[in-house]
Amino acid sequence: MPSKILITGTAGFIGFHLVQKLVQQDYDIVGLDNINDYYDVNLKYGRLQETGIPRDKIENGKLVDSEKYDRYRFVKMDLEDKDGIASLFRKEKFDYVVHLAAQAGVRYSLVNPHAYINSNITGFLNILEGCRHFPVQHLIYASSSSVYGANTKMPFSTKHNVDHPVSLYAATKKANELMAHTYSSLYEIPATGLRFFTVYGPWGRPDMALFLFIKAISGGRPIDVYNNGNMQRDFTYIDDIIGGVERLIPKPPQPDPAWSSDDPDPETSYAPYKIYNIGNNSPVKLMTFIQTIENALGKKAELNLLPMQPGDVPATYAEVNGLMDAVDFKPDTPIEEGVAKFVEWYKSHYG
Repeated sequence: MPSKILITGTAGFIGFHLVQKLVQQDYDIVGLDNINDYYDVNLKYGRLQETGIPRDKIENGKLVDSEKYDRYRFVKMDLEDKDGIASLFRKEKFDYVVHLAAQAGVRYSLVNPHAYINSNITGFLNILEGCRHFPVQHLIYASSSSVYGANTKMPFSTKHNVDHPVSLYAATKKANELMAHTYSSLYEIPATGLRFFTVYGPWGRPDMALFLFIKAISGGRPIDVYNNGNMQRDFTYIDDIIGGVERLIPKPPQPDPAWSSDDPDPETSYAPYKIYNIGNNSPVKLMTFIQTIENALGKKAELNLLPMQPGDVPATYAEVNGLMDAVDFKPDTPIEEGVAKFVEWYKSHYG
């Protein structure tokens, strides 16, 4: 029998692409999303439509069969729905869980903090409880590069201290790592946390810099450039991310026999628990990124230079040796190629 996998956040950017990849593999897939209005729901419904889930068939709590893929189903559900999540785990008996759903966005956490506690803390607890009472072979969950917070030692390593977050979003992601370790320790749930680094590509989120910049430049409007452009990001193309996640699914972590409570290693544990960075391992200066967009569009940008936004960090840079060793993860999409593919999608989707 094919393995059964729950992927949360399948109306979202990374979850959508993961479904597209895994439907080609030996999995029965259940996707879950609440399709909230944090950004344009039409984009979310568009992603679902691409995976064969028609908008007019979606109802809260109802599993919908894909009209495109024989072994894909989707359910609209809030992560905070304790009974609904428990019922889904009870009925489906998943072999694997890839938990990508969350309230995203650093800046939005400044204006709507409760959304982050509801989704990222309470919602994640419900996923952990599902894995506890209906055991799975492997739980993979999304953390974030934002957990590095005030740390400026580059490249960011999973061995670094991450106790100084600078946004509530980052704090909830750090909390997810702690919660996962607790459940891994208490209930022997194999759990892997992935710290994603600035993922971009076709069907990307409209609150991310690439989407915002291209929309503004195409419309002849200035782009907001924070910290006067003195930023660096480890931009990581979506296909590279998905390849890493796919290879990790059948490789649950094992307890580390060398782990010592006298000198605790934060990336491993005596429990079946592991943390990885998943990024491009090659940071790009923001002004170089903007020039790449200009070249792809054939149009110059008008810059609105602004100070650093609260909650932001000046640079990110992923050290990914652990993931390379574990699954031969080798991100190889140049920024020029990735941006060109996004521009091509944007023009076809929005005209």
